[in-house]
Amino acid sequence: MFRAFENLVDPFAENRPAPPRASLKAYLAQQLAPYRKWLPLMFATGVLTALMESGLIFYSGRVVDLMAGTGASMFWQEHGTEMLLALFCVLILRPALVGLNHLLLEQTLSSNLQEQVRWQAHRHLLGQSVGFFQTDFAGRLSNRVMQMGPAVQDSVHMLFEAVLFAVTYMIGAVVVLSQIDWRLAVPLVLWVGLYAVYVRHIALNVAATAEKWSDARSNATGRIVDAYGNIETVKLFAQYGQEQSYALSALRRLRARYQRFLRMMTKLAFGSIAINGVLILIVVAPAIWLWLRGSVSVGEVAAVSALTIRLNGMSGWILWVTIRLFENMGVIREGLRSLSEEHGITDAPGAQALEISKAEVRIEGLTHHYGNKSGGVNGIDLHIPAGQRIGVAGPSGAGKSTLINLLLRFRDPEGGRILIDGQPIDLVTQDSLRSQIGVVTQNTSLIHRSVRANILYGNPGATEEEMVAAAKRAEAHDFIMALRDQNGRTGYDAHVGERGVTLSGGQRQRIAIARVVLKNAPVLILDEATSALDSAVEEEIQKTLMDVMEGKTVIAIAHRLSTISQMDRIVVLKNGEIAEDGTHRELLAEQGVYAGLWHRQSGGAEGALERAW
Repeated sequence: MFRAFENLVDPFAENRPAPPRASLKAYLAQQLAPYRKWLPLMFATGVLTALMESGLIFYSGRVVDLMAGTGASMFWQEHGTEMLLALFCVLILRPALVGLNHLLLEQTLSSNLQEQVRWQAHRHLLGQSVGFFQTDFAGRLSNRVMQMGPAVQDSVHMLFEAVLFAVTYMIGAVVVLSQIDWRLAVPLVLWVGLYAVYVRHIALNVAATAEKWSDARSNATGRIVDAYGNIETVKLFAQYGQEQSYALSALRRLRARYQRFLRMMTKLAFGSIAINGVLILIVVAPAIWLWLRGSVSVGEVAAVSALTIRLNGMSGWILWVTIRLFENMGVIREGLRSLSEEHGITDAPGAQALEISKAEVRIEGLTHHYGNKSGGVNGIDLHIPAGQRIGVAGPSGAGKSTLINLLLRFRDPEGGRILIDGQPIDLVTQDSLRSQIGVVTQNTSLIHRSVRANILYGNPGATEEEMVAAAKRAEAHDFIMALRDQNGRTGYDAHVGERGVTLSGGQRQRIAIARVVLKNAPVLILDEATSALDSAVEEEIQKTLMDVMEGKTVIAIAHRLSTISQMDRIVVLKNGEIAEDGTHRELLAEQGVYAGLWHRQSGGAEGALERAW
């Protein structure tokens, strides 16, 4: 039975949802859309449950009056049928109604909504551009994703279970008191109005305070995770004290904002007790006065007292629920700052998959300055025929990384365009573009999974034999077989740690090369692909890479010119423009910048590329 209700909604449905709405109401409506078939039933069962609760209190007063009026000897004879019907309602109808309400709220709604929110938020963030993640803490983003789920689920659940129940119960209480004597209903209505104003005043302040508290919590999480993620740098530069201070300032701010929140909770407790005292005074006292005048019965006074005491206890609960609700609203609003941000890089409407026939790359007037007047690339025109291997050299800031980022469409250019086999890359889908390009970067980062999972990332459908063959071509198989992680897993099953920290730089690089070998994409980008390898292994990898390059269009970036000297062609960038273009021999013969760099490196002054400019 539980599973049937849990499976009424699939929180991980494959249909791609629209981007999260920025406004709170629109976002909640968006998240509740999959439950629209069941929301009316949740509403109806919630209302009926609350009415039944207030009805039971009213009926208890009637039972007292029946007992007093009939006496013990004739009570069952005169009212037995009514009592059996009441017993049926209490033992059968009420549990069935409450049970259905809880099945819908807890199994259908709550068990799915929390993970649905997290899943959709995660999917949306995965679609953001690389630049989006470069400007924020990974810890802060992950904290917002994780805390959005409970905040939304808790809010919606409380709206149905608590707020709807409380409002319906109060309406039922007013109706019950009106049936007894309208003069008892009037003070309750006035009290409810006063109570609503007080709750609204407190709740609005709580929402603002909770949003600031949530922001401080996300910031503190971001700083702490940043330290853990860069622990080697922290240790290397002996900045333990600085990291302590950096995190401590965020934690102090978090503490201060949490204390403000708790101050409001303390004020709330005092106010709640005072308001509850007023409720007892203005409802129970008039009921006793009306009894003294003979206007109401003892049973009715008992019902009024029970109803008031129930409301007295419920009012504190309602206040707490409302505060929690507005606290969650603050958390959701804080999370939407990141989660509602539209994707910076999107597929064009009707974009088709990139179709590769030759892998010819053509760059026309490519310009990108990151919104500034300089930097990046400036009006580059470059034609790379299919199957040609080109090397790209230049100092830091010359535009090499910008060129690669634009080719991979991590960013869109401010001017010009890039075409592959005549297809503008901004008119094809991003996934199809990147699936046709293999990349080995200078700073290789592996995922915190097994070696097998890391290599198969390049081609999840590859066989075990194909994966091992790729590792062997990358000179990685031997060291992989000798691996053993802290949980005793060995070889290709060994886990590599976060970003591959348990491996050496050279080992990470070789696994990355194996991953690209397995991918076998027609366009290959090598960004200092052998920079982390020692000379002996580099020579072997260079031979492997030359073999892998066969039949592919290759762009190889290098500071060490010996690694690109065998390329079909070398392009030298300077200040975002092409300074020289030709083969290794041609550039040496020109006795230009490239020739000067080559002679310095080959003569023993290797590596000081910056000084050459």
